[in-house]
Parts: sequence; C-alpha cells; structure tokens
Amino acid sequence: MTDGLEPTEETDGSIVVRLLDDETGREKVRCASYEDAISVVKANHNSVTVAKIVDRDGDVVFTSAEMDIDDWETEWERAKRRQSVDVEEYECPYDNIACFADDLCIDCQIDRVKEQY
Repeated sequence: MTDGLEPTEETDGSIVVRLLDDETGREKVRCASYEDAISVVKANHNSVTVAKIVDRDGDVVFTSAEMDIDDWETEWERAKRRQSVDVEEYECPYDNIACFADDLCIDCQIDRVKEQY
C-alpha cells in the first residue's frame, strides 16, 4: 500500500514523433518504441507536411522530407538484427559503410560472382 504516494519515476514514451503541418501547426506524439513511432508516421505522413522521429537523445533519426518510411524501417530492422546477432567483421574494399558480411554492397556482390567464374 502506498498511502497516496505516487511513484517517483514514470516511464512514458521516450521516442517522439513530430508531425509538422503548414496549416494546422505541430503535434508531438510520444511513443514507447520505434515500432509505435513507425506506425504513427505511416498513419500520418501523407496528411502532414513533414513527419519526424526523434530518438531518446533528442536526435532526429527520420524525416519524411528526406526519406521514405518503408526504406527507413527496413534499415532500422537490419540494424536491430545486426545488434542481436554476432556478425563476423567485414571490411568493404569500396569503403561502403552499409556493406556487411551478411549484407554485401552491390560492388562486393559483383566481385563475389566474378570469383566464382
């Protein structure tokens, strides 16, 4: 029994979706997860000027003005998967930062095919 004492710490949504519209102004939606934030963006991105996802540190990690939400979601899922498994170290000879041993860039894929023949 707490005798009317409230908890000293709350865990509300720490990921924020900002919906910016030229006509209606701004709306801030707190989300508990990136999945929730992606759903909010998908539901609203066609009806607002810009939709943004802001992470826990206050950094904008997605903006609909520069990215497609489906493409960003795919990259986010890949990054999440990479963090959950032990992936062998791979250094791309083309200095492509998006090239990994389990997900090669197009140049490395071409090289691998050439090696087979």
